[in-house]
Amino acid sequence: MDLEDWDDPGIPPCLQAFWRKQLRIRPDKQILNKPLPRLFPGKGLVLHGFSKRVKPMMKLNLYFLLIILALGAKIHAQNADNQHYHDLAQQHDDHSGHSHEGHNHDGHDHSGHDHAAPAATSEPNVAPAAHSEQEAHGEFDAKETAFHHISDLNVYSIGPWNFPLPCILYAPDQGWSFFSSSKFGIDDHHHGSGHYAYDRYVLNMGRVMRVTDPTFPMGKVEIGGFGSEEKEMNGKKKSVDLVSFQGRMLPLDKASTADGGLFDGGITSFYDFSISKNVLAMLLVMALLAWVFFSMARHYKKAPGTAPVGAQKLFEPIILFLQDEVAKPFIGPKYTQYMPLLLSLFFFVLGLNLFGQIPFLGGANVTGNLAVTMVLAVLVFIVVNLKGNRHYWQHILWMPGVPAGVKTIITPIEILGIFIKPVTLMLRLFANITAGHIVIIIFISLIFIFGKSGENVGAASGAAVGSILLTLFMMTIELLVAFIQAYVFTLLTASYIGAATEEHHDHGHEDAHH
Repeated sequence: MDLEDWDDPGIPPCLQAFWRKQLRIRPDKQILNKPLPRLFPGKGLVLHGFSKRVKPMMKLNLYFLLIILALGAKIHAQNADNQHYHDLAQQHDDHSGHSHEGHNHDGHDHSGHDHAAPAATSEPNVAPAAHSEQEAHGEFDAKETAFHHISDLNVYSIGPWNFPLPCILYAPDQGWSFFSSSKFGIDDHHHGSGHYAYDRYVLNMGRVMRVTDPTFPMGKVEIGGFGSEEKEMNGKKKSVDLVSFQGRMLPLDKASTADGGLFDGGITSFYDFSISKNVLAMLLVMALLAWVFFSMARHYKKAPGTAPVGAQKLFEPIILFLQDEVAKPFIGPKYTQYMPLLLSLFFFVLGLNLFGQIPFLGGANVTGNLAVTMVLAVLVFIVVNLKGNRHYWQHILWMPGVPAGVKTIITPIEILGIFIKPVTLMLRLFANITAGHIVIIIFISLIFIFGKSGENVGAASGAAVGSILLTLFMMTIELLVAFIQAYVFTLLTASYIGAATEEHHDHGHEDAHH
């Protein structure tokens, strides 16, 4: 039977046309000469081929749905925490004798002070601010949930569960403290907050903080809960975290940071050197990459010149692509000495980006942390400027062939460009990865916003349809972003190194000489 004359209503016309084209272009393929019933056994083959494609798609969709369920469980647990804070505030009101229902209590200023103390010695506005903040937490807060998700914590969160991590803390007036965050009595349903204080340290929403009151007892003591208040400092309003202890609301210090107050940080009463969630994620990714590449290296030594097997089939094309399309064009003949740096940057960033896409492994936002991207950018900055040759610095500090008057304008810009390059590297990676995490959490939060935290099931069900579709779309985009950002970071690093190490060719001088 001639394929050109073949027609079967059970086979889509597009497939018939495809095989006719194959017969004309590739007549040497023997499979095309087989009898048509064997080549096209009716709809069965079409459905069989289709099923081969459907099964992986179903598995992928199932994976995405499980991810959404995990994120939803986490958000639901955090919403339960909001209600817990509201209940805690109400209990604190009852304990203090304040009903806030319009009853007048003489001698009380609603500040949450000890009833044994006179009203004149109470701290004004502390408890009411904490109460209002906690009462506001009775409603779902998408912003708080999103920023809690992307934060670096002293617990490792997987879904609604929080696992303790080692705490390494230093306070100048107290010395070093080494213990596990399990000492705080972590509550899985309440943002990873603790029920206990240990050596004046507490766990508030997964982060270690320190009680600044010197009268607070050492050792392990039970605490009532957490709140916050707004204070004006240096002309700016700042939120101060509080802990409830024996009817008092005591202020808390966050760990010291080197941001100079840019992100509400600065030097405080203690320093945190703990193995945090992001640090553990980096160690896991580094261990995985080391195992993969050492295994590949051993195979190359045992069987040099053989075809790639196992992980080599995946990684070898990527390495060759980076070598041929990034290192050689941008760096030139000296590319080999920079390949270890470029490959390390690419696979480290890519590994962290992909690891952060898996919520069942914590969904760590490592490359969305400014401290991490800053260290990578500073590393590139050091390599570029240490390897920069004489011509590189000459074109920055005193550009040849340019009038002196113009040099006074261009030179400061060139010097500024030395520092702008690592800043752009740092911010680009940070912003893209952080934005993806936040958008996914916001899409999931739509279910709880429209459903009013379970009060309107119909609205929540309707929002769930759109939320799931948007989340699946964003997670697909984030997979692309994970590869693109790792590639862009490596590409720009290679271009900066190439510009700093490029050999200068003064053709005009050579022509004059000859």
